[in-house]
Amino acid sequence: MKNIITRGFALALVLTAGMAIGAQPLELAPNAPDRYTVVKGDTLWDISGRFLSKPWRWPEIWELNREQIRNPHLIYPGDIVVLDRSGASPRLRLSRLVGSGGSGADASGLPVERRQPQTRVEMLERDPVPTIDSTAIEPFLNRPLIVGEKELAANPRIVATQDGRVYLGRGDLAYARGIADDTVREWHVYRQAKPLLDPDTRKPIAWEALFVGSARLEKSGDPATLRITSMTEEIGVGDRLMPSEPPKPFSYVPRPPAGEVDGRILAVYRGVTQIGRNNVVAVNAGGGAGVEPGNVLAIHQRGRLVVDRETKEQLRLPDEAVGHLLVFRVFDNISYGLIMDASQSISVGDVVTNP
Repeated sequence: MKNIITRGFALALVLTAGMAIGAQPLELAPNAPDRYTVVKGDTLWDISGRFLSKPWRWPEIWELNREQIRNPHLIYPGDIVVLDRSGASPRLRLSRLVGSGGSGADASGLPVERRQPQTRVEMLERDPVPTIDSTAIEPFLNRPLIVGEKELAANPRIVATQDGRVYLGRGDLAYARGIADDTVREWHVYRQAKPLLDPDTRKPIAWEALFVGSARLEKSGDPATLRITSMTEEIGVGDRLMPSEPPKPFSYVPRPPAGEVDGRILAVYRGVTQIGRNNVVAVNAGGGAGVEPGNVLAIHQRGRLVVDRETKEQLRLPDEAVGHLLVFRVFDNISYGLIMDASQSISVGDVVTNP
């Protein structure tokens, strides 16, 4: 099946009132090209970084409205991104070379290829450019991450293993109690959830589930029989089950939050202490604080406490900017983000704010 697309030479999008960051001018990246041809493997973040020193200001230079930000399937391999410097503020446009026509130059000397609107035929399977390389976050898009305290007791649990083994591997059988709906065939296996603590009060604000594998229901009953289909760690008695969710694609344009965000990094997935690029972290600002998938947050290393030797006063040094994260999954009180860049090691407790 084919998709018929009718488009002109340039794609211009209209900025919704209130979407701009403010009076701050857009800052182009050093040696920003006049045009760039999109290739397979590019991401929206990569492309915007070629033109902007701050890639998260992507919606402004493209003049995207809110709906296009939520569904930015606009760019495909082979498209040509053109930097328009003719106005008061730089703008990006898409140029697609279809058909034939003359060529020349605009007032700024930038080559212009004149084309008439034409019909372009494309195969539907051609994939648009994603926001980021999804390999780093795919495991987190449809797996259990945050569970409620009451859910812990209600979820099915593994009560026995094949041949009484201590741990199970791929292809082994597990026996579980509590599976009431035998129409659900695919299950996630997770380790007993650990609390995520508020950095100041040290009280739990959410419970994080550690994904350890997947299983398929083979025979219903009490106990039910499941076969382990994949694993990241050994699976054993006491591990819990959650129904598998369908994949949730991540296709949001990188952008700052609409409101002010002031949070902290609570944890890094799988518990390492030093955090760097491509690590996944949890922060204590979620949907209740206005955080949305696609939001970019600046990371600041929290200033150390020092003592003024003369006055004996205890002072906290200023926070220092150390990197950025991109939010990809949001719960009420918690968000998960991917570290996009880091000038030095990032730690649990560091501050996250608007970029």
